[in-house]
Amino acid sequence: MLNVRDLIPWSRDRQVMPKRHGFEYPFLGLQRDIDRLFHEFWHGFDMPLPHHWEQGVAMMPSIDVREDEKEVVICAELPGMTEEDIDVTLSDTMLVIEGEKKSEHEDREGGYRYTERSFGSFRRGVPIDAAIVGDKVEATFKDGVLTVVLPKTPEAQKKHKKIDVKGSGTAKKAAEKAKEEATKKAA
Repeated sequence: MLNVRDLIPWSRDRQVMPKRHGFEYPFLGLQRDIDRLFHEFWHGFDMPLPHHWEQGVAMMPSIDVREDEKEVVICAELPGMTEEDIDVTLSDTMLVIEGEKKSEHEDREGGYRYTERSFGSFRRGVPIDAAIVGDKVEATFKDGVLTVVLPKTPEAQKKHKKIDVKGSGTAKKAAEKAKEEATKKAA
């Protein structure tokens, strides 16, 4: 039987180890290599990637999570979207942000018509491990940033405890030395 690798001239002399773990579709590796090749090609010119190559990256929004004793604040970057494109749901243990981005651009110039469309959706879940006051959750969207404020219940607020960090004491010694010098100068 003919092996596809035999058709590639630069790989005839190399031994290829057989794949030992799991089945992989025959052209999946080739598809990854071609995608990587095009990604590196476009990246080298500092040009945006064609939509179907950047979809996995562009449609997964960056999310920042900040928590203190009173609340959990989640910020998601969603450029080019509107509040109508976004759905936010909260369950006992998860905040889910979903959205769909639709874009259409048309240019007519010199007897030519150029139309570009892109569509994509995302779904991002953020686990929540604190008890939240569901009635007071607020979500705001401004300048492409979604901010969700999740206030904690009084019981969850009591669970926070400040822990002092102890070190070698160099900062404390420096403060004591400065205090001693100040008292010597005053005397």
